[in-house]
Amino acid sequence: MKNDAQLLNDVQNAIKREPELIAAEIGVTSKDGVISLTGIVDSYVKKLEAEHAAKKVNGVKALVENIEVRFPSSWIKSNSEVAHEVLIALKNNWSLLKDKVTVEVEDGWVTLNGELPWNYQKEAAKNAVKHITGVKGVTNTITIKSDIQDAIEQQEVEHAIARSWPIDSGSIQVKVSGTTVTLTGAVDSWYQKEEAERIAWKTPGIRDVVNELAVGYSYANIE
Repeated sequence: MKNDAQLLNDVQNAIKREPELIAAEIGVTSKDGVISLTGIVDSYVKKLEAEHAAKKVNGVKALVENIEVRFPSSWIKSNSEVAHEVLIALKNNWSLLKDKVTVEVEDGWVTLNGELPWNYQKEAAKNAVKHITGVKGVTNTITIKSDIQDAIEQQEVEHAIARSWPIDSGSIQVKVSGTTVTLTGAVDSWYQKEEAERIAWKTPGIRDVVNELAVGYSYANIE
C-alpha cells in the first residue's frame, strides 16, 4: 500500500495537472489514507476541481475538504443578484423542466430544491449554476421522482456497471428493493465509487441510490 508520503505526492501532482488550479492555492495533508485539502480559491469551480482531482487518486480512502471560496471585492454580489442569475441559468438549461426547481441563496451559498424525474437533470441543475460568479457553493437537495412505473431489473444495473471500463464490477454487489438500488462492496478510488453510482442512476424508474461502496485499493493499482 502507499504510505502517507506517496499518497500526498500523488494528490499534489493530480492537483497540479488541473489547468485552472495554481498548486500554491491548495494545501494537502495525508494521514492513513485520509486526504485533507485546505486553501483559498476565487471560484467554486476551482474548489470542485481540487476535490475531484484528489478523489481520482488510488489510495484515497476519505477526503476532508476545507477549501474556502473568497472573491475579490469587485466580484462580490448580493444574495438577490446571485439568486437572479441562478434562476436565469436554470431557465436557459434545456435539460430542466420549467418551474420544477426552487432556489435559496445565503451568503453566496445556493441550495437547490424540487423534484425531477431523472438524476441527470439534478446534476444538470448544479452544473448550470456552479460557474456563476458570486456562488460560493451548491447544496443540491433535489429529489428524484420517476414517472416510470416499470419494475427495476437488478441485472440491468449489474450489466450497466460491468460495461464501464474504469470499474472492476466483480467487486460490486447490487441489490434492488422497490425503486431503491443499493451498492455494496469495494472499489479502488472515490472516482470509481461515484462512477458506479452515476451509472446506477441511469436505470429507468430509480428514485434513490444508496452507495455503500468502500474505497480501498490493491497492490496492483500502485503507480
